[in-house]
Amino acid sequence: MNKELIAVILPDGAIQLEWIDAPGKINKSTEILQKEIFKQFQQTFASGLLFLGFCDISVRLSPSLGFLRDFAQLFAQKLSRTPGLELIRDKIIIHLEKNEIAEVISKSPFMTGGEYLNENILKKVWTQLNTQFQQEIKKHRGTVENFINNFSPDIHLVGRVYFHLVENKKNEKFPFAFLATYSTGLNKQGGSKHLPMKHALEEYGDDNQKLIDLLATVHLAAKESQLISRILDSGEIFHPLAWSANEAFTFLKEIALYENCGILCRIPNWWKANSNSLKINITIGDSSPSHLGMEALLNFNAQLLLGDDIISEQEIRKILAESAGLAFIKGKWVEVDPGKLNQILDAFEKAKQAESAGLTLKEVMRIQMGVKDIFDNSSSNDLLEISNGQWLSSVIKKLRQPGLIKSIHPDKDFKAILRGYQQNGLNWLHFLHSLQLGACLADDMGLGKTIQILGFLTLLKKKNIPANLLIVPASLLGNWQNEINKFAPSLKFFIAHPPVNPRSKEILKNDKFSQKYDLVITTYGLVQKYESLKSTKWYYVILDEAQAIKNPGTKQTKAVKQLKSHNRIILTGTPIGGHSMTLSIRDYWVMPGNFQTTRKD
Repeated sequence: MNKELIAVILPDGAIQLEWIDAPGKINKSTEILQKEIFKQFQQTFASGLLFLGFCDISVRLSPSLGFLRDFAQLFAQKLSRTPGLELIRDKIIIHLEKNEIAEVISKSPFMTGGEYLNENILKKVWTQLNTQFQQEIKKHRGTVENFINNFSPDIHLVGRVYFHLVENKKNEKFPFAFLATYSTGLNKQGGSKHLPMKHALEEYGDDNQKLIDLLATVHLAAKESQLISRILDSGEIFHPLAWSANEAFTFLKEIALYENCGILCRIPNWWKANSNSLKINITIGDSSPSHLGMEALLNFNAQLLLGDDIISEQEIRKILAESAGLAFIKGKWVEVDPGKLNQILDAFEKAKQAESAGLTLKEVMRIQMGVKDIFDNSSSNDLLEISNGQWLSSVIKKLRQPGLIKSIHPDKDFKAILRGYQQNGLNWLHFLHSLQLGACLADDMGLGKTIQILGFLTLLKKKNIPANLLIVPASLLGNWQNEINKFAPSLKFFIAHPPVNPRSKEILKNDKFSQKYDLVITTYGLVQKYESLKSTKWYYVILDEAQAIKNPGTKQTKAVKQLKSHNRIILTGTPIGGHSMTLSIRDYWVMPGNFQTTRKD
């Protein structure tokens, strides 16, 4: 089964999982994990969330499901690092900070229903996670650590020991200071009270077992860390220590190890936030391309950044001259990793070379959806930070939120009065037309896809363009004819279907399509039969009931794909890979939010 599991946000804020055809081959690990995730969510949404929070992060998931996993794992991480969790158990309340919400939203991928993602949805998911854990741990008779290990055996709850590393700017030789503390209970505000480790020697005196229990997480870390093993065996852990940059660097590189062993670490924010890291920032689409369409070339600008500051290649080479560890440059501590720095310089060189070629809009959109990387080398792509330029940001914002698109109104020749959602659909069609992007209008049956297309065609009528081709099931020919006569009588149309219009047979045979028609209407069956339909260069090819070509192997689908046109629109009331798609696969853009069983104006 080469299917990919995705997360979809519905207009009411609910989140559901759906299977779609995978854009590439799914590996075995991903296939197994996807099935288990789907199984867990089939039980209850909240139990699926909790499972997702503790599942293997190394296994690749779709961008949307991976995003949901990252959010659930933020909860799991904060939960497992809560001091005294064994005592608190089902009374635990894990808080989600406002800045964390903003960061999560800023990192959200292009996903189905992404336009509905907001603070309230994330808060609701967070509450469901908290409530689900409370309910399950209340029923669990064992320890909290045992409960969590049923999900992930490698997670250790935090103990009572804390490691602290701070900068000591007054000492050039030993610019860092280390201190180990332990919690002695909770203060009146509910926070942990801390004492330096030397007080544990006084508190426990000759009771070695209590001291061993206190240091259990430290002994665990010492098995994996030579640094911790040394300060533990020497007794230095009970005293404040002055450290060189190299010792501090060793400590910082091992933070994940200590925290996995259950030791909470208090470290400088610049390391925690990775704010002093070196990276390549590529800004794509700062200005409008010279021509539009999926093959339009967007400009991009590559820069080397140290945190938020621009840095030159020469300055990086200066850092390379330092020994491995930490280097102090531009008032910041920077990790010196020769291999990574050389890799950054190599990737930057490739990025500068690619600047002249640019990226097509299609490539950029695939990057936005997490499908394609800029470089063939995945390790080089890991060093990139992609930013949208002013023009591209504006376009993507409107694609995500069609309500921001400027309203467009047909002239007086168009007789229909559009409802609100139909006006949004017309705006959407016209906006995609201005970008020369294909569109998929995916309203449920009976909600007025025909009216929206007719409104769009009356807008095109004002321009000197070739005829448009509309392909419909034979049963809908009469409906389209009636709708045109009623709502868009100024459109000059021709029905190319001999059973309905006998004179069209001769025209179809002789390839005599005239510029005098705004619209030629035919059926799926005739596209296969007449070469004239395939040889004519149409302005738009419009497919009604487009699910008729969902099978790529049929003659009908192949014939439709051979049609030549400036652009394409497809209409369907049948879900394509799920509900309310924000983006379709390939070159069609789907009106967000239009797959709904009910519609309120």
